[in-house]
Amino acid sequence: MISVIRTGGKQYIVSPGDKITVEKLDKKEGEKVEFDKVLLKEDNGKVVLGTPYIEGTKVVGKSLGEKRGEKKVIFKYKPKKRYKVKRGHKQTYTEVEIEKI
Repeated sequence: MISVIRTGGKQYIVSPGDKITVEKLDKKEGEKVEFDKVLLKEDNGKVVLGTPYIEGTKVVGKSLGEKRGEKKVIFKYKPKKRYKVKRGHKQTYTEVEIEKI
């Protein structure tokens, strides 16, 4: 059983037991997460497509906590003006384990 869900402006291909990393959600560790924006569902060779979403279908998961991504370096520079700015950014993600579709 495979589904395609949409969250945080991105699409993910999921099946039960998968662990995915999504944009930060307001869920504590161990809480249930429901994704109701299901774009595609495949079950035993039968494929159902949504227009744009499949009504009445949910993907349920469990939050495994938050983690931070790798550091991105932002460097601004203007030649001949003595202007240099170096900053860093780390994005926060939520790890989710898919339980059922």
